[in-house]
Amino acid sequence: MGKNKGSRIVITLECDCRSTRNDESKIQRKKGISRYTTCKNKRNTPNRLELKKFCTYCNSHRLFKEIK
Repeated sequence: MGKNKGSRIVITLECDCRSTRNDESKIQRKKGISRYTTCKNKRNTPNRLELKKFCTYCNSHRLFKEIK
């Protein structure tokens, strides 16, 4: 039998540029949504997680927010 993982859950982080994307921007490399997966402790971090990571679609470091 495996151990219970407890309060650790797997979450998905999505790029902030998804809602603020402009078609006329020349910086953008390709269309799509950049996502990362990670895990967090529900007890220690009850709020939604926000991390600064590299977005391959914007070609820059952007704020990634937790999605459901």
